[in-house]
Amino acid sequence: MLIAVLFTKPINGASSWFDLKVFTFQPAEFAKICVILLMATVICRIQEKDQNEINAPVKLISCLSIVVVPVLLIIKQPDYGTEMAFLVATALILLIAGLDKKYIIGTMIVILVALPILYNFVLPTHAKSRIQVFLNPESDARGSGYNIIQSKLAIGAGKLFGMGILKGNQTQLGFLYPKTTDFIFSVISEEMGFIIAGAVIITYVVLITKAVYIAKTAKDDLGTYIAMGIAGIFLFHMIENIGMTMGLLPITGVPLPFVSYGGSSLLTNFILLAILMNISGRRQKSIFIE
Repeated sequence: MLIAVLFTKPINGASSWFDLKVFTFQPAEFAKICVILLMATVICRIQEKDQNEINAPVKLISCLSIVVVPVLLIIKQPDYGTEMAFLVATALILLIAGLDKKYIIGTMIVILVALPILYNFVLPTHAKSRIQVFLNPESDARGSGYNIIQSKLAIGAGKLFGMGILKGNQTQLGFLYPKTTDFIFSVISEEMGFIIAGAVIITYVVLITKAVYIAKTAKDDLGTYIAMGIAGIFLFHMIENIGMTMGLLPITGVPLPFVSYGGSSLLTNFILLAILMNISGRRQKSIFIE
């Protein structure tokens, strides 16, 4: 599906959706579930005989190949936000699986060396403009920097208790777009204020903490790896979406879980929650007769 979607008509510059007329479908969202489950299963099979087998170069490459293929296809769409979610989930799974420090240090060095090369020779123009706008939104206040400036104005205008439901100036008068997906947190902050916006953040922190706890107390390694991958997905989406609306991170098309409009994202998040509940339930002795 990730290959087939590349041949669809672009929407907002990205070939990420199948338009089935009745509804649109984003395969990259559901690919998160497949990749997490497959990677966790492969790592467990590799570690059946030796826990440190994951650090063997050939075994590690086989694990990374599970992620590299879908990530490259998602970059081709292009959808850099979803691609980063895959990488964060993969990193957490490998860390919990006992990845050797030499690989971690080596990866950090490669990233530091590759960043300027990628920025100057690989990143497309629109991606560079987003980074430049992130560093200095006022440099293109009526163009690429417009949304982030309006977003920060909306968040600040909400103050403590907000301007009231459907009474936000930036959000209801059309200054901020898209308000139902990427900048939904700005709407919450402007119309409901700091207290509700803070409660939303606390709710996500509780959810992610609970996912990590489930990973820590899972019955087996498979449950641990899957739960940590899911925690990584939720963690990245929370930090990136809220961070970009505040001007703390570059703008990407990353939805806020369970809040942003989007059926594929919502369904994927519910499936991830269901898997977490399954892992959590298996920690205790079954009450059913087998």
